[in-house]
Amino acid sequence: MTKTREIHLAARPNGAPTPDDFALVEVDLPQLGPGQVLLRNLVMSVDPYMRGRMNDVKSYVPPFQLDAVLDGGAIGEVVESHHPSLVPGDVVLHGLGWRDHAITEAARVRKVDPSLGASSYLGALGMPGLTAYVGLLDIAAMKPGDTVFISGAAGAVGSLAGQIAKQRGAARVIGSAGSAAKVERLTGTLGFDAAFNYKDAPVRDQLRTAAPDGIDVYFDNVGGDHLEAAISALNVNGRVALCGAVAQYNATDATPGPRNLALAVGKRLTLRGFIVSDHNGRMGDFLAEMAPWLASGAVRFDETVVEGLENAPSALIGLLNGENTGKMIVRL
Repeated sequence: MTKTREIHLAARPNGAPTPDDFALVEVDLPQLGPGQVLLRNLVMSVDPYMRGRMNDVKSYVPPFQLDAVLDGGAIGEVVESHHPSLVPGDVVLHGLGWRDHAITEAARVRKVDPSLGASSYLGALGMPGLTAYVGLLDIAAMKPGDTVFISGAAGAVGSLAGQIAKQRGAARVIGSAGSAAKVERLTGTLGFDAAFNYKDAPVRDQLRTAAPDGIDVYFDNVGGDHLEAAISALNVNGRVALCGAVAQYNATDATPGPRNLALAVGKRLTLRGFIVSDHNGRMGDFLAEMAPWLASGAVRFDETVVEGLENAPSALIGLLNGENTGKMIVRL
């Protein structure tokens, strides 16, 4: 094996990404060095944060470089190993997605149990699951009896946050999504008490109907009109976990903040942003709860699967357009 394929960033998007912003490139595969492993990627993740990394701006993580391979979460099978801790056939979690094969230090991968489903470590048992858990319980400090509103609730993080809220004793869980089918999935299968299609009517009106007594916690994946509506609906001492603002990721101009932010003063609201990588110390606690929930069926996890590395750019574009239900992954 001397060559492999990678997806490179060909251009920085102006607004929404297009297929022309990516390039499928064949590259030489270097020789394996001491302590390294050669991986054949099985599945890779596409996530909303990747859109921000396509811009050349300072952020909490470095931007993708032009004419260089992208990266992200992936599950790979060890093909060759120069480290005693790993042997061919082992399945590992690592950060070198967007390519068919990867070479990395053995210390930078984590062996996983493939019987639980390889892709689950990119979703319910991985970064999205931990994001939902930490955001809801640590950042927003949800407690039993709270009324919780989650935007982007049919996505990888939102769908888990809503189910975790129910498992932890929320009195009422409300979600927003972008289609009637997704709304039905939330209330019919995932246990949400109420849900609405944000395209049907103003979010503030639909949220008021779904939560006539207000909300105590808002898990924000969307920003924009959802955040503004939540601020109006939050009760005194309400809490907001600011996880993402996908409604603004493709904006070409500065987007205005919520027009009603002054309400945060009188209501004594807490709005707190977070990055999940700052909370990796919670992984053990998270897995101790999530694994039994998944095994018993108390928590369900959806996936939208795209086939082939060459289609990874379209998977990311589709994710940003809301075409996924649950976790968007690419099977290689």
